Amino acid sequence: MTKVLCIEDDRFIGEMYERSLKKAGYEFDLRADGDEGLQAAMANYYDFILLDLMLPNKKGDEILTELKKPGTIDPKTKIIMLTNFQQDDAARMSLENVADAYLIKADITPRRLISIIERMS
Repeated sequence: MTKVLCIEDDRFIGEMYERSLKKAGYEFDLRADGDEGLQAAMANYYDFILLDLMLPNKKGDEILTELKKPGTIDPKTKIIMLTNFQQDDAARMSLENVADAYLIKADITPRRLISIIERMS
């Protein structure tokens, strides 16, 4: 079973992804805090990490930097950055170059997110 960790502080969005992904057959783990999300990612194996950019205690870009250090997580784990935060082109490009995908939450329905995950599997 494909395991997904979602690090998302917006309860509505996190629960929407949780319902949709569980219904589609994914194992799902939700963390609403950057520190807790980083700890979960480092302590458990996940096939995918859905990572919000703006989080309490530790921002998504900081978590991404930590997770991409060699030996931190399984190199097969795919990290999908999710944000509604408008960024300048340079900041967006730097995240796109490190993460496996970069998505704007307002443009992504749960069905589309599942489709993206299936294509990346």
